[in-house]
Amino acid sequence: MAGSVNKVILIGNLGKDPEIRTFQNGGRVARFPLATSETWKDRNTGERREKTEWHNISITNDALVGVCERFLRKGSKVYLEGQLETRKWQDQNGQDRYSTEVVLKPFRGELTMLDGREGGGGFEGPRDSGPEFGGSSGGYGGGRSGGDYDRGPGPGPMTDLDDEIPF
Repeated sequence: MAGSVNKVILIGNLGKDPEIRTFQNGGRVARFPLATSETWKDRNTGERREKTEWHNISITNDALVGVCERFLRKGSKVYLEGQLETRKWQDQNGQDRYSTEVVLKPFRGELTMLDGREGGGGFEGPRDSGPEFGGSSGGYGGGRSGGDYDRGPGPGPMTDLDDEIPF
């Protein structure tokens, strides 16, 4: 059994259109902020309360970058699985800064569109296509190759956007 686990599962809405960048080696990354909200009824006043958390998302899985580029826009509702990573960088004044983001790496991330394109379905990215049990006997362990995608019925277009979220 592994000594630790680094896995993040989020369902939320994009705060802006994905920003796509291409590296010199041809690799690409998609970045966007994701809002997750929690609502509750205040016990004292009885009024509805809401708290929104913002998460920085970075996707380096090329198939998922393509999906972000073609289908995701500000307000899109998505389910994603990734890992937390903290990067250290220096600002213009030479001060050390830290950024924590949820990263979807090749073979380690999942993205599902929940509101789909024109009420369509979701998209699940490719998973590790190697043998599931780590053996090298030539058997295929049930992972997915880069071309296999799940499409299923989605809940339809999102109609409950909260105007109070500061995009």
